[in-house]
Amino acid sequence: MTHKARKWGVLAALVAVGSAVGVVVLRQGATSPEAVSGGVSPGATLTSVGPRLLSNETSQPLSIQGERLVPGLTLALGPPLSRELPLTVVDSRHAYARLPADLALPEDTGQVVVEARLALAGGARTEGVSRLTVVNDAAFADLTAMALSPDGRTLFLASPTTDTVFSLDVEGGRVERLAAGDGPSALATWQDASGRPWLGVVHRYQPELRLYALDAPGSAPRTLPAPLGAHGLEVDGARGVAFIAEHVRDRVHAVSLADGKPRWTAAVDPNPRALARWKDVLAVGSLQTGQLELLRQEDGAPVATVAPGPGVAILGGHTEPFREQVMGGKAPRAVVASERLGRLFMASLGPNVGPNPKRMEVSNNSGVAVVDPAKGDYVRHRGFGAGVTEGLALDDAAGLLYAADVGVGRVRVLDARALAGAEKAARGAVLQEVALAPPANTPRIRPAEDFGTKGRAGEELHSGPRSLALAPDGRTLYVLNRFTRTVAVVDVREARAGRARVVRQWPVVASRAQAKRRLGQVLYYADLGRTGITCDGCHLEGHTGGVFYEKTRPNRIYRSTTVLGSRDTPPYFTPASQDSLAETASFVGGRNRFHNPAPSPEEVEALTLFNAMMATPPNPFRGADGAPLESVELPDGAVGNPARGRELFEGKGRCVECHPAPLYTLDQDPATRGKYLDVGTPVALPLRLEQQDLVPGAATPSLVGTWDVWPLLTSATAGYAVKDGRLVVGTRFPLRAVLEASGPKHGDTRALTPGERDDLLAFLLTL
Repeated sequence: MTHKARKWGVLAALVAVGSAVGVVVLRQGATSPEAVSGGVSPGATLTSVGPRLLSNETSQPLSIQGERLVPGLTLALGPPLSRELPLTVVDSRHAYARLPADLALPEDTGQVVVEARLALAGGARTEGVSRLTVVNDAAFADLTAMALSPDGRTLFLASPTTDTVFSLDVEGGRVERLAAGDGPSALATWQDASGRPWLGVVHRYQPELRLYALDAPGSAPRTLPAPLGAHGLEVDGARGVAFIAEHVRDRVHAVSLADGKPRWTAAVDPNPRALARWKDVLAVGSLQTGQLELLRQEDGAPVATVAPGPGVAILGGHTEPFREQVMGGKAPRAVVASERLGRLFMASLGPNVGPNPKRMEVSNNSGVAVVDPAKGDYVRHRGFGAGVTEGLALDDAAGLLYAADVGVGRVRVLDARALAGAEKAARGAVLQEVALAPPANTPRIRPAEDFGTKGRAGEELHSGPRSLALAPDGRTLYVLNRFTRTVAVVDVREARAGRARVVRQWPVVASRAQAKRRLGQVLYYADLGRTGITCDGCHLEGHTGGVFYEKTRPNRIYRSTTVLGSRDTPPYFTPASQDSLAETASFVGGRNRFHNPAPSPEEVEALTLFNAMMATPPNPFRGADGAPLESVELPDGAVGNPARGRELFEGKGRCVECHPAPLYTLDQDPATRGKYLDVGTPVALPLRLEQQDLVPGAATPSLVGTWDVWPLLTSATAGYAVKDGRLVVGTRFPLRAVLEASGPKHGDTRALTPGERDDLLAFLLTL
């Protein structure tokens, strides 16, 4: 925690103490006349609390709007939470609080709706009530990462939602829990220079790298400082360096394993996750730009940026005829390096096809790309045409590559040498598909007879293979099944001959709580119709997914919006066409699988529930008391004051006219939602405009969580640019681009001084 965050945390504690003894404590910088006078006037009114959808996975900051707010107020949450939260009041209309992380709910309770009211010491009257929905993520185990110990005897598996790292004995199936921090997100195992084995764990919500000595089981882990928002981890054990990719500042950090001191930090494309080392190069994949950046391991200096462009080789899948219209890449979901072949293999949905004469849309073509790191070239993409390739494991000695497909529930075995060789050989690189059948008593999304017929995927799609780990001797492959929370043990001794086989499955988490939500999770990721199109394909982990060319009418390049927190801001699509999440689940769920078959009412209900429980993550630019930090460093190095920025947002900037609190969109209120406005922002990316349907206007997006959204604007023109017939990253700070391009119809922020724009940007980052 920074010094400033600690300072505001102390002041928040003083507010709580002051409430108990009747002493008024005013946060530094407050301007409330009531606060200055020292009284606690009755009649405080609560107008709204935001965000309205929250997760109990971790601590969440809250913004409170009202009238006649004074220090000494608390936010009283009704049953079943029954908590009073101290408020940090900054003026008569604005206050902040923080929802604690210890809000335990019954395991099978998916979410609760609680009433929030203002409370004053002595029981003085207040007015107004807001309702908050708290999602019980803390009891929804979700295994997303796996690593194998160097001796091949123990698997480690992370469930970020439940703050758990499990160890699994691969011989006997014994499962134990390790002491983990808040939101363990990525794992790595290695041997140090002396040969000692280690496990490393980074966290999404706790700035720590935990090091577990695997030759001293039961010992407390060493803890080193790490960046907040970590999502990727790669370790060079021989040199004692950990490479950590994080989403808050969009940087990669090289950290010494000896003392935790930073060796270097490099700015990269938004939301880096997949990391791989090849010789002296570190490959970094951006989930939002679809690009692979190569950095020098020694100092983080950029070496090359790799992305497919027009004319790239696509082998297999329905996008192969459209190689000349490729406009960029899609999210690298996993990357592995081959020293022997001098290649990187990258799992993705393939090259992103843009405007084309045939108006072909939805260009998802799951597969594996081949990259030449020495030249910085995107060699080819071997498409599978169905599913979503998620995890990779490479047997470099045997020349075999294993690819987990979370969408169809299979692991593909590929000849890595053929994949990296000539085009004819690469076409025949798939040696086998291994189905990961779910346990017999696993609930199904549809009746058994609906699977494996009419070109559909089989029942194995209920497993959700996410991550892979290969035994040191190359004879056994371990598959983490996300939906069944099991690990499949696959005998791959005869994999080259197409005879890999599943020999057993070890259960990791036995609970089946929140059963309907779990079915919704399967539906979100599954590719039942084998079309290659899934919810996750366009909204990765519920968040954004770059851009795509689609929507039939009007057909153009759109940015992929986030699903997180979207349940409170209907209608959906641009132009608006669906008035509720249920309508959207029915429409999109059927279209994704080409109505093979049409979703049942039960499927629509489960998918709607799953989407409705996707909450926006907590804002990292808020202090310990939930209030914005006193100053915020912007991504381009400038510094702004959020408090002054809020005044500009509500006043001179006129932003609040279309983006009112608490969700900062007109769509938050039934009386104002569904407005389609032309505010003068660019209509489309200038790429083959004659093949795009250019319709001006857009809905006002919610600004909650905008700090983690790239690109911005419906047209994606705040982020992307066009060069040589393909998309390139025009800016990594799209909020700046929006402000500097806005004219009189969009707040006219160009009329603000440079310092005022910095303050406004700082405020927007805290939403």
